[in-house]
Amino acid sequence: MEPVGGGGGASSAAERYRAEAARAFQHYLDRAAPHTAGRWAGTLLAAAVYALRVYYVQGFYVVSYGLGIYLLNLLIGFLSPMVDPELEALDQAGPALPTRGNDEFKPFIRRLPEFKFWYAITKAFCVAFVMTFFSVFDVPVFWPILLCYWIVLFVLTMKRQILHMVKYKYVPFSMGKQKYGGKKGPSTSGSKD
Repeated sequence: MEPVGGGGGASSAAERYRAEAARAFQHYLDRAAPHTAGRWAGTLLAAAVYALRVYYVQGFYVVSYGLGIYLLNLLIGFLSPMVDPELEALDQAGPALPTRGNDEFKPFIRRLPEFKFWYAITKAFCVAFVMTFFSVFDVPVFWPILLCYWIVLFVLTMKRQILHMVKYKYVPFSMGKQKYGGKKGPSTSGSKD
């Protein structure tokens, strides 16, 4: 039985609308998942629109700096393995082989999968773009110092990450299935006498 006053009907309709909107949004996200190139092209477009907006208004450098730090954090998660080899080496003497029939050995599993990486970056550019319409976020700063500091932070972080990759011999990128040179069949291009 519904309480007297009729207030429950409006909130129920709002909740139903929110649930339908969330379901529709998730449907479009699911449909976009296999289209990697298209998704990233859309993200590049969002980044270009944001960059043009910042260039046009000549401000919001603190927002851009915060966006850069957040993107760097996402990149580190994207390049890092789910299980840190340093911690795994402390736990056991070496890498373990599968012990059951349903276990599968996967040499590199990202801490942040590509789809979540893309989604977080796209959402970050959209949020930063919306922030450029509110003057409270336009803090006056000398932007070259922020840019230099971000570059130094990027170089030091990437250096540490690359040294970690070299030390534990993992590569976070693959260019498809590895091809092996097997036996070569008899040559069919021989000359006839």
